[in-house]
Amino acid sequence: MPVVIVVVSIMVGGGLLARELYRLPEATPDAILAQSSAARPLAQQPGPGTVELTPDAAAHPQNTTVRTLLQTYFDSINNRDYELWKSAVTRERVQAKSKSAWLTDYRTTRDGSILVYRIDPVAEDELRALVGFTSTQDVKDAPAELPEPCVHWRLVLPLTLESGAWKVDTVTGSTTPELSRC
Repeated sequence: MPVVIVVVSIMVGGGLLARELYRLPEATPDAILAQSSAARPLAQQPGPGTVELTPDAAAHPQNTTVRTLLQTYFDSINNRDYELWKSAVTRERVQAKSKSAWLTDYRTTRDGSILVYRIDPVAEDELRALVGFTSTQDVKDAPAELPEPCVHWRLVLPLTLESGAWKVDTVTGSTTPELSRC
């Protein structure tokens, strides 16, 4: 009986050793296209203003349309271009925000490190884009719930097909942005 225990122990030990020696290295995850803005010093925030896509978002059939739309949207904010912003959002959003109010709201805002994580269809004329980005602004212009000069955002942007063109729709109360300090 003791010989059987010794032989079984050696076989189990040898099997475990072989498993460790011949194990394939773990696959590395797909790189996220945008450098993490969390790794940037505050002076280098918010990062580049280019909209990028994760592999998941890039696999969506509307990826080019969504990326172009969001690039226009963020460019309008970064360049304080209300007319450009109007071209990227729904009529409802334009009617809800006058030029003077919009310019006041975004007077010190700069957005960057913009990454679309996911694009989901809701209906034939509706999409949802999960977007992360970093904003810098004067503290007085920061979100009331996080009055900081640098904020990481993660939110779902509703996109609507309006008169044959995709537009950024009004964010409803059903989607709450995640905010964190840089």
